[in-house]
Amino acid sequence: MSVISPAGTPAPPAAADGPNLTPVPLPPATSLPRRILKHPRLMHHHRLVALVLTANLALLGHALTHGGWWSTGPINLTAISNVVLANFTLAILIRQQYVINLLFWLATRAPTRWPLKIRWTLAKVYHFGGLHVGGALAGTLWFLVLVGSATTAAYRGEPVPDGFLVVSYLLLGLLAVIVMTARPSYRARHHDRFERMHRFGGWAALALFWAQTVLAVRADPDRIPSTAPQIWVLALLTTSVALPWLRLRRVPVEITRPSRHVAVVRFDHGVTPFAGSSTAISRRPLWEWHSFANVPTPGENGFRLTISRAGDWTGSFIDDTPSHVWVKGITTAGVANIETLFTKVVYVATGSGIGPVLPHLLAHKVPSRLVWATRSPRATYGDALVDEILADQPDAIVWDTAEHGKPDMVQLAYTAYAAFGAEAVICISNKKLTWQVVHGLERRGIPAYGAIWDS
Repeated sequence: MSVISPAGTPAPPAAADGPNLTPVPLPPATSLPRRILKHPRLMHHHRLVALVLTANLALLGHALTHGGWWSTGPINLTAISNVVLANFTLAILIRQQYVINLLFWLATRAPTRWPLKIRWTLAKVYHFGGLHVGGALAGTLWFLVLVGSATTAAYRGEPVPDGFLVVSYLLLGLLAVIVMTARPSYRARHHDRFERMHRFGGWAALALFWAQTVLAVRADPDRIPSTAPQIWVLALLTTSVALPWLRLRRVPVEITRPSRHVAVVRFDHGVTPFAGSSTAISRRPLWEWHSFANVPTPGENGFRLTISRAGDWTGSFIDDTPSHVWVKGITTAGVANIETLFTKVVYVATGSGIGPVLPHLLAHKVPSRLVWATRSPRATYGDALVDEILADQPDAIVWDTAEHGKPDMVQLAYTAYAAFGAEAVICISNKKLTWQVVHGLERRGIPAYGAIWDS
């Protein structure tokens, strides 16, 4: 175990089981155009949002010109409603657990002999949430167009199904509330409200979409409801939403508390997830869910979760440990699964970020080096966990912030990256530090990855 001093300060004493590392000077920033492209505001998540919105703008241009949706005869409400449905289909399916796992599987098929630039981009697969946001925004805007067009059509005396406008206005109001409560600023301050609005509002919206679609299909004498594509698409979306809940179950857990800060939760209910996946758990399944990284141990059944005190729910969980929790759906791939795209990686973790990192270290899929900054690691996480980490990573850099203060994590990450000869850095930490490390390295031409807090 080694430590490295913050830039400009004397090095702390070396750990008993390893030497100090000499800080490696950070490389210069890349050219201005490349730095602009690597800025967080232009991250791939936002680019995907822009891509979806741009595609919809192009479609709107076609509808206004050659399509003649509003200028040739009656307003083409069917075409507009199909675009609404297509966008919401994208928004819903891209969040489906099986689809997420498929995306990660496809992205990580690339061999490490491919050029680094290609693998660098493929590893951004976890930004897929941009398609969800883009589809939801575009779908809501198109729905506003649909409601306005249907109102205009009814005013002109064009045929509009009975009850269609009533359902449409109800649905428009509901969609507006869902979108407003999904704004990042609101979501960060009121995550529980956002989650409930997304869940219950989403279910209600799906029911209203069914009502609206059935009204529209039944009013068209040329269409048979059972063969209408819109009905089948809605059936697919309903199945997608229902699937995780069909796997809802209450399972026993064993919980140990190395300290007041952490609970280690062990599951053994017949499921052994893959390394790098996550499981959502709940004590009240209709109200709130919290996802944590699975820590399977090679050769053992079951898995562990490491839960640290980070809010009311986790604090209550640690103080009042349950004997059972609810789980649903399947285990889902997380950010660090992109490790297989690289020959060597450095994992940077702070505090309980060691939980999502540990299964990757134990799985040994890719040669890796750990950098872990945390307060009093043995007192907080227990000797057993720390010894398990050091047994697997004898050259890990474990920085005790209680003894040495907070380090320069960009410098620390780069020193490990250079010394280990890694191709990429994966950071698991809080939002501020993750973005600091990822942006700080990427603007210097180093592939770096971390959560983007888009859900």
